[in-house]
Amino acid sequence: MTATIALVDDDRNILQSLSIALQAEGFVTRVYSDGEAALKPLIDNPPDLAVFDIKMPRMDGLELLRRLREKSQLPVIFLTSKDDEIDEALGLAMGADDYIAKPFSQRLVIARIRAILRRVELNRSPPNEDDEPVAEPITRGRLSMDPARHKVGWDGKDVTLTVTEFLILETLASRPGIVRSRNQLMDAAYQDDVYIDDRTIDSHIKRLRRKFREVDPDFDAIATLYGAGYRFSDDG
Repeated sequence: MTATIALVDDDRNILQSLSIALQAEGFVTRVYSDGEAALKPLIDNPPDLAVFDIKMPRMDGLELLRRLREKSQLPVIFLTSKDDEIDEALGLAMGADDYIAKPFSQRLVIARIRAILRRVELNRSPPNEDDEPVAEPITRGRLSMDPARHKVGWDGKDVTLTVTEFLILETLASRPGIVRSRNQLMDAAYQDDVYIDDRTIDSHIKRLRRKFREVDPDFDAIATLYGAGYRFSDDG
């Protein structure tokens, strides 16, 4: 079935260009100019996924997500300005599935949409023999990862990660003890020609550590090798 994607942004150029790009990939799109215009349609006739800007007039993306989460678990990707780290953290804590900083590549947005829709579909029903092959679960010490269902656990406790955070952690955990440079982590997490600076990867690592320390205050499995990159230790 064709997936329907709702786009909510007060920038008409972004709405138009992203809608055209998604339609070219076979998606059906609905567009809304702000959160107030989008709220009722998203609840009454939900799409398969929504992409929200954070800063909008009348009702911003954070308030839209808060009110939406009272009624729905609709998958949501936030679009944010480069310096909106506080808003990003709030959005993720409130239940956003991922965020993408402006300016962004349309291919990156489409790739993130496909990844989240696939995760949602796999969570709804177990794969059968006719499905395409899926990645095998990963177990590294106290860490468990199920790439097919985008599930992560530490010592048996669930850890909720965005798609980007998951891909970075998967790259680190796939070869414990091996140092991964920031460039390698960028390639794994973004798989696109969009420019990402070093601080973006550092911010993702910071969030990963914070999320794991919420379930284990002594978590230290991700080490920084200054000037080289990051390393995962399966005895951390």
